[in-house]
Amino acid sequence: MTTAHYGVGESFALQFAWHLPEGDYIRAVFKAEVLDLVPQADKYIVLLRSLEAGRQEDEDGRMRPTDQYAREYWAMVANLVGRRITIAYEADDSRALHLRLATLTGEHNFFTRYADAEVIARGIMAAEKRKEEMDSTKETGADD
Repeated sequence: MTTAHYGVGESFALQFAWHLPEGDYIRAVFKAEVLDLVPQADKYIVLLRSLEAGRQEDEDGRMRPTDQYAREYWAMVANLVGRRITIAYEADDSRALHLRLATLTGEHNFFTRYADAEVIARGIMAAEKRKEEMDSTKETGADD
């Protein structure tokens, strides 16, 4: 069983790495602020507060000069700032988490599922409220 090393309101470095189709790797380090803990799942809910560092390496691990960075992918990295995600407690050790490129491009919902769940929850709550209002209207005979 793993344990959280950070509590609500604390921050830690969270590093992701993606393998690009051309063979390069992108590594990005975010400041992750702990919003909540999910002890049953050994996970944090974190906000990616800021992009703290990043680099792009060729297939042999040599750093690329910034003028050779894959700009379209770095724009996607920058767009992750402000996202809320759930992440395993083990991720707080600052080692890179190697993710599928689909998580960066949005083809996989790793970085959006928390927001998607909130949208779905709001929709369910709105539907329940409408149903309650309709039921209330029927009970009072307001449609007559």
